[in-house]
Amino acid sequence: MSGDRRRNPGRGRATVLAFGFLLPALVVLGALVVYPIVYTVIRSTYSANGETFVGFGNYVAMFTDAATFTAIRNNVIWVLVAPAVCTALGLLFAVLMERIRWATVFKLIVFMPMAVSMLAAGVIFRTMFQESPQLGVVNAAASAIHSVFSPTSDYPGARPREGVGVEAVNEAIVTSADVSPGETVGFPLIAIRADNVPASAEQARTAPTPASDQISGTVWLDVVPGGGGTQGRIDQGKKGLPGLRVEAVDTDGKVAAAATTDASGRFGLSGLDPGAAYRVALPASNFGEGFQGVSWLGSSFITGVIICAYVWIWAGFAMVMIASGLSAVDRSVLEAARVDGANEWQVFTRVTAPMLTPVLTVVFVTLVVNVLKIFDLVYVIPPGESKPAANVIAVQMWTVSFGGGSDQGLGSALAVLLLVLVLPVMISNVRRFRQQGGR
Repeated sequence: MSGDRRRNPGRGRATVLAFGFLLPALVVLGALVVYPIVYTVIRSTYSANGETFVGFGNYVAMFTDAATFTAIRNNVIWVLVAPAVCTALGLLFAVLMERIRWATVFKLIVFMPMAVSMLAAGVIFRTMFQESPQLGVVNAAASAIHSVFSPTSDYPGARPREGVGVEAVNEAIVTSADVSPGETVGFPLIAIRADNVPASAEQARTAPTPASDQISGTVWLDVVPGGGGTQGRIDQGKKGLPGLRVEAVDTDGKVAAAATTDASGRFGLSGLDPGAAYRVALPASNFGEGFQGVSWLGSSFITGVIICAYVWIWAGFAMVMIASGLSAVDRSVLEAARVDGANEWQVFTRVTAPMLTPVLTVVFVTLVVNVLKIFDLVYVIPPGESKPAANVIAVQMWTVSFGGGSDQGLGSALAVLLLVLVLPVMISNVRRFRQQGGR
């Protein structure tokens, strides 16, 4: 050994010089990676305040906690869904880019979300998926589509004026007492928005005296613009409510007659038995709120919404990576397949996709590592009542340690669990890079 060093004195100096260059990087790596990992593992064996050694107690508590099981389940869903969808969309976009005009613009549009921070993307998607159609664009679009096939009522939310002989029953508005043919009834309504009153509405007018087999009446908005008037009476300035369905219901609950109010709110129910008694009703269909949107941010759909936000951001990354691999594909192989009679779908599934397998694998594995550590979107998008249903390991770790739990022993155990889940995927990825580098 000493003879080798004397014969090659430069080798020792080169080793020392290389170690000198590597030393700063090793110090930083040890301080930022090795030391935190070792300290976290040690800290996971101590109690919440760090004074009592509990061994594997934190791990036992972790695996007997319902919140942790929910977090693990959601992480499994993330790993199975998000990377696969991002990779599939990235492959689709990369292939389509070669066949469309304005490919550069398309790339810019798809990749642009990568420039948006996770926090900003979370705020965007939380706003988009608000349940109220007046706030959330998704439910606003769904409500608009629903109204095309199932029109909403003309006067949603209307209710009767109290103490005027009519009352609300199961969202319908019905006379408080029986009405006999030959009588007149009135329905003074309130809680109707001014923009829900049709432009065709006229001044409300008292219904004429009905015949012996009729019941007549008026339905009006019991409000005078600017104030004034007497409650429950038809005054100047009060509008009739046209287009309302009115029914006469007999004692058996059957509809004996029906009519629709005119522009002044008047109606007439004909063909009634003069000796019978009826309840005059405005059915609930006149006042239903209609489709009010889906509770996307509720516990049932919240994980899917967050995954959509993630796909929106990372599909551009997958597209760019796969497109760069696609650009290196030998086009003569694709042309040879077409000459042999393969259609475009066969060329894609049997030639293009297999040749892109190394790139697809790298993209997929990278996204798997990324989703195992997902935090920002899961923390920002769910409202308070939906946070437990959307929980993942990283959020649970932060919540237990710093978000009110103040149990850094259990939080460290969760961090170790996350490291154990991520480490095999990272090692596999590093080995794959080395194998590709040695070719």
